[in-house]
Order: sequence, then structure tokens, then C-alpha cells
Amino acid sequence: MTWTTMSTVEGLPLLGGKGRFRTLATAEGGLAYEIHYPAGVASPVHSHDHDSIVYLISGSLRGTLDGREVTLEAGGTIVHPRGVPHSVEAIVDSQWVEFKTPLPARPPIAE
Repeated sequence: MTWTTMSTVEGLPLLGGKGRFRTLATAEGGLAYEIHYPAGVASPVHSHDHDSIVYLISGSLRGTLDGREVTLEAGGTIVHPRGVPHSVEAIVDSQWVEFKTPLPARPPIAE
């Protein structure tokens, strides 16, 4: 599995730099990514046509979920429901697995 530079999420540019991702698995009902953001990299507020379940492998994330501030520490999980605005920022270098279901209509992250 090859890492790919990540500069957008849902068609919007990342803030503070670039991340990287790799596709772990794809199925008819969804997909799984492994994502890495260096400290200070953030997604802008966005929403999508799928649910995302995030499991943080390492690091620390903060962001918003439907206008509320949230923090996620290594070993924690959070759900970003479809259609709900949210953002993510790496407080320190952070790596997570993100499960997306149903299969997104278009690639949600890109170079």
C-alpha cells in the first residue's frame, strides 16, 4: 500500500500544509483509509454524503462537530455523520484509520 500526498478533503484545500493517505480496503458498502496529518495541518469545515468512523492510532486531534469543539486522543473514536459539518486539526503528528460508508459517490480526499 503506497502513501499518497493529500492536499484536499471534499474538494476543499487542507489548511497549514499537506497530509498523506493510503487506501486500506474497498468494498461495495464502503472503504477504509489510513490518514496522517503532521502537527498543524487541518481540514476546513466540511460535510459529506457518507458516515465516517475515525479511530485515532496515534497523536491528538481537535476540531468541530456540528459546531461543538471536540478533542480525540490516541485509542479514541468519533463518528462524523453524513451531512454534519465538521473539521479536524492535528495538534501533534497524528495518524488514524477512517471507515466511510456507504461508498462515497466521489473520492473524498485527493492529491
